[in-house]
Amino acid sequence: MKTQDTLTLATELSAGLTLRQLIDDLEEGKFQARTLLEACWVNGDEKDDPEARVYTARFDQTACAEAEAADALRRAGVPVGELAGLPIALKALFDVAGEVSHAGSRWWSEPAVGDACIATRLRRAGAVIAGHTNMTEFAYSGLGLNPHFGTPDNPLAPGRIPGGSSSGSAVAVAQGMAAAAIGTDTGGSVRIPAAFCGLVGFKPSQRRIPREGAFPLSDSLDSIGPIARSVACCARLDAVLSGRTYRSLAAYDLRGRRFVVPETYMLDGMDDTVAQAFDRSLRQLRAAGAVIVEAPVPVLGALSELMEGGGFTAAESYFLHREWLAEHAGSYDPRVRSRIEKGANISAADYLELRRRRQVRMCEADAWLQGYDGLLSPTVPIVPPRIQELEGDEGYARLNLLVLRNPTVANLLDLCAITLPSHAGGELPSGIMLVGRNGQDDTLLRLGQAMEDALRLSC
Repeated sequence: MKTQDTLTLATELSAGLTLRQLIDDLEEGKFQARTLLEACWVNGDEKDDPEARVYTARFDQTACAEAEAADALRRAGVPVGELAGLPIALKALFDVAGEVSHAGSRWWSEPAVGDACIATRLRRAGAVIAGHTNMTEFAYSGLGLNPHFGTPDNPLAPGRIPGGSSSGSAVAVAQGMAAAAIGTDTGGSVRIPAAFCGLVGFKPSQRRIPREGAFPLSDSLDSIGPIARSVACCARLDAVLSGRTYRSLAAYDLRGRRFVVPETYMLDGMDDTVAQAFDRSLRQLRAAGAVIVEAPVPVLGALSELMEGGGFTAAESYFLHREWLAEHAGSYDPRVRSRIEKGANISAADYLELRRRRQVRMCEADAWLQGYDGLLSPTVPIVPPRIQELEGDEGYARLNLLVLRNPTVANLLDLCAITLPSHAGGELPSGIMLVGRNGQDDTLLRLGQAMEDALRLSC
């Protein structure tokens, strides 16, 4: 129902309300969870293009029931979960009972018989599961294109890609169609669309969040993380997803904190807009007292050996898809299918050698990072490409590799990472990425919030 309160709230959602603000307003009775959900639907009805979908499925009936349940509990004075009444969108590869977890494919039509672990945890926390969001087919690209459901437009830069593979998740948040969203990150698929859409995206250490009920791409590299408006929003969602008790992030002082910027590899090929935004962000962090040094990062030079022939993603996706390809090859996005099929050329010996080499590189990275509080780089070295730049296969392949390059570092080395917006008003969107040691997720989130405060205050 489009009341004036709903329309006003829809506008405020698009402008960037955080989870903390929404929770406070719900607790104070400024609006109800049903009104909040309807405000998301208003934005969806206005902005979701049926030819370039953000939501591939909206769970109107169950979402309304969940919102009304949160309202009823609050009216009765019953304690509610930490996400009670907040509409959360899920990438279309997470199982939701009775819904099709199609993972961006048109031929997959089997409804899920139960909820993914993260959906169960969100529901226990009182979240409203708003729907499934668009994605690159089977999550196999960092660009966000989908020929089956269309490619959502970039909300900050119309005519440009939203980033992927969690494209619809990021656009839903940026357009106020959800309070936050959950995606997966195999080579940057949370952080790339977050950076391209002006949001915060968090990739945890891989084992932090259970992946049961999530359609896999690469068992070695897949991780699950939130896309939201702020670091604190991501921390709140991460606590629920990882089964931890949420506590407000303790204030961290950046003074004396040591960060390293790689001299090569992650800075190669930066366009002028990203370079200016990154340099400006480093100046702002230094002004807040951070110690930032540029230094060689030896392990980065060895990462190419982990991606030969398509690496883990090709090998493990081919293992999963090999029988389906025999029956449904013509229904796949050809660009996705060709990348999966590379895995057929990776032998068992090659795969075992990949695993051995990765363990060596992970140990090297962890030991090297002990000398710093984190590594800083542009999340993506270029601004979002125009959609027409990706029409040819050559341009698609080149830009996909470039967009994935920096974020993939954290996946290959099983590190935690977060992206924050780094662009100024009037600039095309870009992000700055902080990478931390495996298992140091809580520290990374606190440092991320301190960085966010420093960048915001300097604007």
